[in-house]
Amino acid sequence: MKHPCHSEQLPSVKRIEGQIRGITKMIEEEKYCIDILNQIKAAKNALTTVEGKVLKTHLKMCVKDALVSEEKFDEKVEEILKILKR
Repeated sequence: MKHPCHSEQLPSVKRIEGQIRGITKMIEEEKYCIDILNQIKAAKNALTTVEGKVLKTHLKMCVKDALVSEEKFDEKVEEILKILKR
């Protein structure tokens, strides 16, 4: 099975990477706690958005492809449940 492309998420991931570097700098510069927490929250929310888009693609493509076999479908459902429990 060919895996779907997630390259459209790269700009968001790179922006999140920049946010994390910014948080590191804020901590090094001993910025105000609430300001650091706000940036952490923003990065977490952005990462959650990317996670949701990757999951949506997985459901629409990988799980859909697995519908041809009940065993493969069950395997995909277990994968999703396992990742959501983390």
